[in-house]
Amino acid sequence: MTETAPARLRLAVELDGQGAHPAAAGPPPADAALLRRRVAAVEQAGFDLITLDDSPLPPPADPDGRPVHRIEAGVRAAHVATRTDRTGLAPTLHPATTEPFHLATQLAALDHASRGRGAWVVGPAGLGPDGEAELATVGAALPTAEVLRQEIADVVDTARALWDSWEDDAVIKDVATSRYLDAEKVHPVDVAAATFSVKGPLITPRPPQGHLVVLLPDALELDERADAVLVGRRTVAAVAERAERARAAGAPLVLAELEVLLDADVPAAERLAALDARRPWPPGERLRHVGSVAGLRSLLDELAEVVDGVRLHPAELEVDLPVLIAEVLPALDADGRHRAPQPDATLRATLGLPRPANRYAAEVTS
Repeated sequence: MTETAPARLRLAVELDGQGAHPAAAGPPPADAALLRRRVAAVEQAGFDLITLDDSPLPPPADPDGRPVHRIEAGVRAAHVATRTDRTGLAPTLHPATTEPFHLATQLAALDHASRGRGAWVVGPAGLGPDGEAELATVGAALPTAEVLRQEIADVVDTARALWDSWEDDAVIKDVATSRYLDAEKVHPVDVAAATFSVKGPLITPRPPQGHLVVLLPDALELDERADAVLVGRRTVAAVAERAERARAAGAPLVLAELEVLLDADVPAAERLAALDARRPWPPGERLRHVGSVAGLRSLLDELAEVVDGVRLHPAELEVDLPVLIAEVLPALDADGRHRAPQPDATLRATLGLPRPANRYAAEVTS
């Protein structure tokens, strides 16, 4: 009797700031050397994807009242792109506060710099409790949630069209004829959405992956446009229900959002109490595990039956990330629950996603 291989989990980790707990402490988050060290450790451990959160608003002051600064997520991802060779990089960029043409260009450049490991966490700026202040950073008034969701959908669609505006073989670099590109394989893109207009083509050749991997938070309810939906729910049953809806809408992958605070030199419960005494960490819309590595392994096994992967949010990066690297990833790899990405593989290959065909090339050959 043959044994069934365990369901494989794709593993992402959030590296913004000092961690998910609002009282997490550590070196300044704007420290580029710190970012490089963390990214190197995560890639060596074998994570599939690194995400870098961002907001139009500055982070809140630390528990001692000192201001906190951070570099824009797309810039951070670009900074480490050439220093990595197998882990994907996904900055959060917000359609409501970023000009669509520049957003698509920045992401295409990231995919080129990383040799096909770029991704995009679509930011929901404008939809949360700070929505008015977030849009005020670009001098915009807060629209209705329905209008904002449609704008986000239009920006995602426009980015994909712009990434297709250059066919894969448009660049020819023919020295003998002094021709850099085949102009017939670079296509105009003319978008007139309700809240913006864009004229292409893109100024950057088509990304190595064709399209970057697009990760959409489930709260946006735009599952049909996602390569992966990020599901934040407080119970495994609720995650399973939302994952089923995402798949029914056509999402190829579903990743559960999971906050972790683990036993380390100090037991997890004591660590949590000490952190909460500085600044409380109220329950949000994500699963949360506070406890042992064994307990986390059990939860991951349970999640593997209902989702394709997990995005981990360490409570304290300085404490929880080393435990994940030393104790959790090796065990998952050893039992076949996870497989580290291969060097120089594209992120789409790592995640098992197909490379999209170019819509314009398909028109020409049909």
